[in-house]
Amino acid sequence: MDNQTRLRKAIAAALSDLGLSIDEEKVPLVESKEKSHGDYATSIALKLAKPAGKSPLELANSIASLLPKELVEHYEVAGPGFINFFLKKEDLEGVIATILKEGAHYGDGRKKGKKVDIEFVSANPTGDLHLGHTRGAALGDATASLLSKAGYKVTREYYVNDCGNQVRHLGLSLYARYRELFGYPLELGDDDYHGEDLIEIAREIKEKKGDSLLNGSEEDLAYFSRYGVDRELGKIKDDLAAFGVHFDVFSYESDIRKSGKIEEAIAYFKENGLAYEDGGALYLKTSAYLDDKDRPIVKKDGSYTYFMPDIAYHYDKISRGYDLLIDMLGADHHGYLARMKSALMMKGYPEDVLEFGLYQIVRVYKDGAEVKMSKRTGKAVAHRDLVAEVGKDAVRYFFSERSGDTHLDFDLDLALSKSKENPVYYSQYAYARCQSVLHLAEPICPELTLGTLVLPLEGEILKHLASFPAMIEAAGEARAPYKVAGYVYRLASLIHEYYASTRIIDRENAVLTASRLALIKAASIVIKEGLGILGVTAPEKM
Repeated sequence: MDNQTRLRKAIAAALSDLGLSIDEEKVPLVESKEKSHGDYATSIALKLAKPAGKSPLELANSIASLLPKELVEHYEVAGPGFINFFLKKEDLEGVIATILKEGAHYGDGRKKGKKVDIEFVSANPTGDLHLGHTRGAALGDATASLLSKAGYKVTREYYVNDCGNQVRHLGLSLYARYRELFGYPLELGDDDYHGEDLIEIAREIKEKKGDSLLNGSEEDLAYFSRYGVDRELGKIKDDLAAFGVHFDVFSYESDIRKSGKIEEAIAYFKENGLAYEDGGALYLKTSAYLDDKDRPIVKKDGSYTYFMPDIAYHYDKISRGYDLLIDMLGADHHGYLARMKSALMMKGYPEDVLEFGLYQIVRVYKDGAEVKMSKRTGKAVAHRDLVAEVGKDAVRYFFSERSGDTHLDFDLDLALSKSKENPVYYSQYAYARCQSVLHLAEPICPELTLGTLVLPLEGEILKHLASFPAMIEAAGEARAPYKVAGYVYRLASLIHEYYASTRIIDRENAVLTASRLALIKAASIVIKEGLGILGVTAPEKM
């Protein structure tokens, strides 16, 4: 059990003795920024003073008096009601043995017993991925890895919108390119797809079918649409695989439409008075729940709005036994959240069964100027192009290091630089340095002797390593991969400072060297694990 968990348990137990109840995971505990304030501090007394009927200072003293004396070197009540904790040196150093024993499993959260489905990317299979999809892929995959690390059972899912108007326009665009190969003039509408990648797909169709599809019947156009979807989805899968993103499940809108689940849902709505007709269209009473107005689910002509298959799809996901659904979507889907939650609540599901991870737009800069993007004209900065130019690791890190609700300005020049300002390079270089030190020190083996790591900086590194499990828990709870990125960068900074200021290898003092090597090895394990959550590699040489 790590030090932060032990402290939180002790604080929660003391509060229970005082008649106050709190989930131990919600006890605020932070690393002290100044050595004079100890190793950790809690502000719990300020938070609970009012319900306890005491001043924060009185409550802090009451809590401190009930804490087990053997837990830390000593406690100190300070300021308006903070409790500062000064850990025993051996407790801090003990984290090294834990990390070396648990390896990549260090920081694994307790099993939550919850199944989570996280759906992300889900780009329409009508063209290449753009950078909005890239951000969704980076954030979605990192969030899935983070939740797995935190103890959830996670499924990664991609929903394929292989029906509707966009897919029809893909078929029409392919048909136009196909006809062009036979000498006909190119005829593309404003809503059609102008990307030149369709030319190659049209050539494939010509090789397979010859001129047999020139009549352009509805059956022919359906073939173009289906072929185009399969080819475009195949390219998307390849691009995501090269990006280190893989899915456990691919679900198709066409399967939802064929399954009868849409009709079942509509019948349920009607039977329970949750839908009504107006002007020939069918509306769902979402305003009775969380939405600002009712939403149409069947149009006047009898066709479904895009919302209706999505409802059936979410019902299908829950029916597979998931306790939580997470949809990663662009910020322009903000209004979608309330209506979908409402549709789920209509079936008796709790409001919090569905979460949305919304992410803002990406702007790309090169040489100080913004690089414009436009998918449909074929002049986009494609996902594939960006990854090819700066590498998977840089893109994965930069696209995960900020909260998704903030705009992302991606600086190509910074991503390619080899400097401290480039956080992914700086973090990877810290890992490579650790490996270099371990290699140079051979045959001395990393082995800790208690009481040897007495430098203040060594104490800072130990504290930071000890906080990794708590950070994973907090970041998982917040669905916040950027917390992992910040943690790794801080650890990398400490390692670079340690490397520059400390004689790690001293062959005349094998005991101290072995202890410092144990610290370095423990740090390298944690850096690699943190980078891995973000989908970033940890190279041994740079």
